[in-house]
Amino acid sequence: MPDIEQNLAARDEFISAMRGVASSVTVVTTDGPAGKLGATVSAFSSVSADPPTVLVCLFAESRIAKAVMENSEFSVNVLAESAAHIADRFAGRHDAEVSDRFDSIAHSKSTHGMPGITGATVFCCDLQQAVRSGSHLIVLGQVRSVRDGQSRPLTYRDGNYHSVVPQDQAIACAAE
Repeated sequence: MPDIEQNLAARDEFISAMRGVASSVTVVTTDGPAGKLGATVSAFSSVSADPPTVLVCLFAESRIAKAVMENSEFSVNVLAESAAHIADRFAGRHDAEVSDRFDSIAHSKSTHGMPGITGATVFCCDLQQAVRSGSHLIVLGQVRSVRDGQSRPLTYRDGNYHSVVPQDQAIACAAE
């Protein structure tokens, strides 16, 4: 059997290339016996429409990963482009000043009891499966309900937040 490690990309090259990939900014939230927690996550994707299923990747040793596993349900909140302060809060950038990441963040419980951030597009999920891959858990959730935030998403690329601009608007601005 060949040595898989020899065939992998160099870690630094991988990280550098991934910094160039834009992704929507999401906050995974959960509530239940393990407590009410939330964390900013960049790895989120649709898996299937039949049945509606999404995935998120969580650092396996994190509090949010452990809470999602114990609570067996979670929400994925796709943040609106005006919500960079919420992304920073749930990324832990204010943990020294604020003990509860939800403090002063507008949110409500969904019909299924999961915290949903106001203005975000929210996918409430039952934990279907979690698979360990390297340092992370790939968490699959069957979507029980959706609340469409009706706004453009906040994106993240190369260490900065960005706004999504429709191609025709970008071309029009460039022509002026």
